[in-house]
Amino acid sequence: MSRLYSFEPVIDADCRVLILGTMPSAASLAKAQYYGNPQNQFWPLLAQVFGEICPEDYPQRLALALRHHVALWDVAGSCLRQGSLDSAIRDVQTNDFEGLFAAYPKIKYVFFNGKTAQRLYDKIGRREDIDYAVLPSTSPANTQRREVKLEAWMAVRDAAEI
Repeated sequence: MSRLYSFEPVIDADCRVLILGTMPSAASLAKAQYYGNPQNQFWPLLAQVFGEICPEDYPQRLALALRHHVALWDVAGSCLRQGSLDSAIRDVQTNDFEGLFAAYPKIKYVFFNGKTAQRLYDKIGRREDIDYAVLPSTSPANTQRREVKLEAWMAVRDAAEI
């Protein structure tokens, strides 16, 4: 089992919200795209949260997030994992969040895309100047109804538009 490495953050100086996944899936790593698995509901949900049509083009998807002051990253900078399930993640080395928050001080909200991302992040500790919330995972492994996920994910819009 070889070590997997996450992507650089998608972020700019105006971002107020950070959405954290655990580690990109095998399909996402193969495409070198956040949420690159076509079965993952992340991009359609994010577009719907902001009242937009989901772009098919990956650069336009990134632009959608940034236009709404939403940054993307993963808790794991690297890990060992067989397959794509978060439950298979081992030997996690977390990303440098202190460095990220120092470089991007407008981030005041962190949303975890699923409980595993939150559990991994909590091992390094939370900051008092940032609000945190766990959202239902957009992974195809989460079989919750889309409407339930969308209702929870509307919190991203509320935080981004403050």
